[in-house]
Amino acid sequence: MFKLICAALALVIGAPAFAADTISATHVFPASLIYSRSFLEFVKKANAAAGGEFTIQVRGGPEAIGMMEQPGAVRSGVVDMVYTPCAFYAAVVPECDAVSASSIDGPKARKNGGTDLMNQIHQKRAGVVMLGWVDSGIRFNLWSTKAPKFEPGGQIDIKGFKVRGNPIYNAFLTNYLGAQVINLNSSELYTALERGTVDLTAWTQIGLMDLNWDRYIKYRILPEFFSTDLVILVNQKKWESLSPKTRQILQRAAIEHESSSLRDLQALWKKEQAELAKRGIKTLSQGPEASKKFVAGARAASLQRMKERMEKSGGMENYDRVIKLLSPL
Repeated sequence: MFKLICAALALVIGAPAFAADTISATHVFPASLIYSRSFLEFVKKANAAAGGEFTIQVRGGPEAIGMMEQPGAVRSGVVDMVYTPCAFYAAVVPECDAVSASSIDGPKARKNGGTDLMNQIHQKRAGVVMLGWVDSGIRFNLWSTKAPKFEPGGQIDIKGFKVRGNPIYNAFLTNYLGAQVINLNSSELYTALERGTVDLTAWTQIGLMDLNWDRYIKYRILPEFFSTDLVILVNQKKWESLSPKTRQILQRAAIEHESSSLRDLQALWKKEQAELAKRGIKTLSQGPEASKKFVAGARAASLQRMKERMEKSGGMENYDRVIKLLSPL
């Protein structure tokens, strides 16, 4: 009996240790930006909850993989996980435009089934799992280095302005406002503002000071429009290779971060709004009716682009449902 026990112990001691899952990750923005800091907080919480079951290893931000290349990198498996705006790959997943134009936030989309639907769409169209829609509830403004003109009805007139474009809001800027846009990544905008090659940009309510754009921006223009559409994606094959426990912990961490990041960023916006005013940035507002048309125009431009892309891809089956769940009037 003693020999049998010793033999059994030897087998246990000599057996290879369980191999923890390793997940490589990148984030679309520089680490100094609030959104990247939020994602890194998610990584920290997920790794802490893992208890050795897995480790998310962050390779870096756009210095590791270009920001516009990251969605393709997670699709191909070059990296296992990315944190990126949904709009950056809307040419592949047109339904992303409904997230950008959304009138709700991540936790509400999780509750009403919108997140589950988008996850199904992501797997079908892009071969990735949409783990969560985080850092939601923050809106966009137009930010300008010079005072814009307003038409008699109170609508903004940006004729003659040099406008920075971006996949999130190009359809709105061009189709509704008639702007001729200059496409620039956020990392390039500081120099463009400094040199005067850009006068006006759309950007979220927060993060302006992280990027030092407040050195040149003088005006914040209301109303607010759109919504942050930041998502965490995981390569589908990688996801399926993970242990059930790893998947469970990751999903639970993402759901928790959807709520905590919403709460934290709303609190941050209150602080940043006061600080921006102290730094001399003035808030200008379009007229009441013009504001309603502006917000409706932003939504309509994005959903029209979504419809055109969905028709072109031959997959309109989720059009009405996506709008109902993610961008209801």
